[in-house]
Amino acid sequence: MSDPQIALFMLGLFIFLVFLGFPIAFTLMAMGIGFGYYAYFDSARMWRSYNRLDELASSWDSFTLWIDGFFSNTVFDLFINQTYTVMANEVLTAVPLFLFMGYIVERANIVDRLFTTLNIASKNMPGSMGVAALITCALFATATGIVGAVVTLMGLLALPAMLNARYDKSFASGIICAGGTLGILIPPSIMLIVYAAASGVSIVRLYAGALLPGLILVGLYLLYIVGRSILQPSAAPRPTKDEVPDVPFVRLTFMILTSFLPLAFLILAVLGSILFGLATPTEAAAIGALGGILLAVGYRALTFQRLRESVYLTVRTTAMVCWLFVGSYIFSSVFSYLGGEQVISEFVRGLDLTPLQFLLLAQLIIFLLGWPLEWSEIIIIFVPIFLPLLEMFGIDPLFFGILVALNLQTSFLTPPMAMSAYYLKGIAPPDVKLTDIFKGVLPFLLMVFLAMAVVYNIPEAVYYLPGVFYGR
Repeated sequence: MSDPQIALFMLGLFIFLVFLGFPIAFTLMAMGIGFGYYAYFDSARMWRSYNRLDELASSWDSFTLWIDGFFSNTVFDLFINQTYTVMANEVLTAVPLFLFMGYIVERANIVDRLFTTLNIASKNMPGSMGVAALITCALFATATGIVGAVVTLMGLLALPAMLNARYDKSFASGIICAGGTLGILIPPSIMLIVYAAASGVSIVRLYAGALLPGLILVGLYLLYIVGRSILQPSAAPRPTKDEVPDVPFVRLTFMILTSFLPLAFLILAVLGSILFGLATPTEAAAIGALGGILLAVGYRALTFQRLRESVYLTVRTTAMVCWLFVGSYIFSSVFSYLGGEQVISEFVRGLDLTPLQFLLLAQLIIFLLGWPLEWSEIIIIFVPIFLPLLEMFGIDPLFFGILVALNLQTSFLTPPMAMSAYYLKGIAPPDVKLTDIFKGVLPFLLMVFLAMAVVYNIPEAVYYLPGVFYGR
């Protein structure tokens, strides 16, 4: 086999092992080192000391020199350098801080207050409880960026309330599943930080570029909720006074000041400090982490046990992301060295695709990868395969990244592997079946595709805010 054929075999074997359930980060590292040992094998360099060994040398000397020669392969130097590069990456420094902010906010007991307040404030709207649930999901998901946590908490809080208010089971389930995924798109998004580290695109421009598409998607979700509530009142009946009591204006204002504004202010402070150049993403993430602690203290929810859990989960998730990067870097380096990247580039060039056709093909592949893989694995492992091809088709990596971020909403919503549905099913009442949840997420899945079409046809939705804040 030629080197390029071995590279393609390496990629195919990796995908096969992933489907078998092997840990992805360590599979990447093992395959990178294994195939890299072959790629960088140089017997003259590795065993030159061994070949000059004196004939009277002891067996121990022979063994130690052989071991030294065995580990003199360049792939081990590559592994060490790539590990250091990842750990010294300043962009990734923001990841643990944003994660900590999310985990501490999750434990601040703010979600129930926020949902209750928004439910009362919007009670005169069609589908008011669904609107309140979606906005709560959007705010909470933006603050945490952790899909499973948002869907689970909102499933425990909002789903029973909507079912008690006679909402259609599928409709209520779809709202929570769709709203819970918004945190990977709307800044300050951890996913965009990871994409910035993988692609070299400025994270502040990515944040600015993702803001309007994120709001467009939220707007489409709200239009669907309100529209269906008007056209099909039985799916979202208006709440009775027993379900949503009348609250005096002064009391409602106080509830908004103590539930909605603190979380909204925290998000805007973090995001605003980044967009207006007052702080780097890492500094803003540190502000957010401190703000999360202050919120927990203000709501009297900060205990040593919760702080310990937040730190533990932050370290565990950060380690996963960093080791995925290490494995991906060494795998892609060996893959490229063997000529695999060139083979893919020549194959795509031979297809004679237009930029639109390439975008559709890339997004289709990412959509399909979203079934078995999580967004972090797709961004770190597979998106870099497309990045070198963007220049060939004249596609801006910033624009491509926002489309990918929109597309990855579908990885949590597409049956039969919709992880949001499984998160919700795990805590939903027994009469809410998995098929009900799948049925509920499908209209929101269509909204995601519609948002991608809007962004493609109106690219100013991506470029307007980066142009305003930082120039073209």
